[in-house]
Amino acid sequence: MEYYSWVLAFHVMSVISWMAMLFYMPRLFIYHVEHAKNGPAFTDVIKIQEEKLWRIIGNPAMWASLISGLVMIGLNPALFQGGIWLYVKLTAVVVMLGYHHSLGVLRKKLFADKCTKSGKFFRFYNEVPTILMMVIVIMVVIKPF
Repeated sequence: MEYYSWVLAFHVMSVISWMAMLFYMPRLFIYHVEHAKNGPAFTDVIKIQEEKLWRIIGNPAMWASLISGLVMIGLNPALFQGGIWLYVKLTAVVVMLGYHHSLGVLRKKLFADKCTKSGKFFRFYNEVPTILMMVIVIMVVIKPF
C-alpha cells in the first residue's frame, strides 16, 4: 500500500487530462460543422486540432487512467467489499469509454467530410461526459451505496 497514494495521484491527473479532451473535442466538432462554410482553410486547422487533441492528449490520458485505475484495484482489492458504489463507478467508466470511442468515430467522419451531425447535436452530445463525471465523483466521494 505504500505506492497506492502515488498511483491515486497519477490516476487523478490522468482522469483530469482525459476529461479535458472529452469536454473539448465536441466543441471542436461544433466549430468544424458550423464554420465549414468559411472554407477548407478553417476546417483544415480544426482537423489538425482534433487530431492532436485525440492523439497527444486524449488517448494517452485514457490509457493512463485505465491502467492506473486497474493498478489501484490490484493494490487494494478490498475496494470491491465497500458496497456497490465501485460497480456503479466502473459502469460509468465503461460508458465513458464508449463515449470516447464514439468521439473517435465521429472525428474520422468529420475528417473525411462525411459527418451529417449538426452543431446542435454536438452541443447536446457534449453534456454526456459532464453527467458521467458527476456520477463518478459522487460514487467515489460520497459512496452512497
